[in-house]
Amino acid sequence: MKRLICVILALGIALTSHIILAADAKTPPIKVLLLGGDDVKGAHNWWDMAVGTRQALMAAGKFDVKLCEDTAVLESAQAIGKYDVIFLTLFNASTPTLSEQAKENLLNFVKSGKGFVFSHLAAASFKEWAEFKNLCGRVWVMGTSGHGPRSKFKVEIKDKSHPITKGLVDFEADDELYAKLQGDAPIQVLLEANSDWSKKTEPLAFVKSYGQGRVFYEAFGHDLTALANPMVQKLIAQGCEWAATGKME
Repeated sequence: MKRLICVILALGIALTSHIILAADAKTPPIKVLLLGGDDVKGAHNWWDMAVGTRQALMAAGKFDVKLCEDTAVLESAQAIGKYDVIFLTLFNASTPTLSEQAKENLLNFVKSGKGFVFSHLAAASFKEWAEFKNLCGRVWVMGTSGHGPRSKFKVEIKDKSHPITKGLVDFEADDELYAKLQGDAPIQVLLEANSDWSKKTEPLAFVKSYGQGRVFYEAFGHDLTALANPMVQKLIAQGCEWAATGKME
C-alpha cells in the first residue's frame, strides 16, 4: 500500500512539474516579414528606417524579424505563409506595382486572419492599386496629403482602452506630422495630434479589420531620431503584436 501511495505521489509530482514547465515554456516568437525600400524623392533613408524599426521590435523580445527589400517575396504564398505579420516600412510612388499574384497573396494573407502593419510614407505605396487603399483604410495621396516643417509636437492618446495603447501616455514627438491622409473606410483612431499645416486634428495611429485579419498604421519614423522615441518604439512593438495575434501578452 505504501509503495502504491509513493508511486501515485510520484506520478502526481511529475504531472504537476510537467504542467509548470509547459506553462513556463517560452512562447514562440512572432514572425515578422519587414519589407523596406527606397522612396521616389530620396527624402527618407529607408535603410535607417527599416533597421530602426527592426531594432524596436527585437528589443521587445517577442519577435523574429526578417528584413527584405524586394516585394517579389509576396509572389510566393508559401514564402509569406510562415509569417504572422507583414510590416511595410517604406515603398511609395517610385516602386513598380506588385504583380497580380503578389497582390492576391498579400490580401489573402491578411484576410485569413494574419496581420498587416504599415508606417510613415508606406501609406503612399502602390497608388494605382485601388484595393490597397481599402486594405489600409487611409493612404497618402501625392499633391493632397502633406505636412508642415519637421518639428516637435504633442501626441495625444485618443483611445486608452485599446491593447496597443497599454502603458502609453501623451508624449512629444520629433517628426513630420502627417496630415490629410485620404480614405473613408471605418478606422479606430488610437493616437492623434493637432496639425498647424492642415489646421485639423490628424490621426497618427489607427487600426482596422480586413477580412479576418488586423491592420495597424503608425505615421512616425521620418528618421532614426524620430524612431528613437521610447513611446514610438513601444507603439511599434505593441501594434505589431496586436496585428499578429489580436491580443497583448
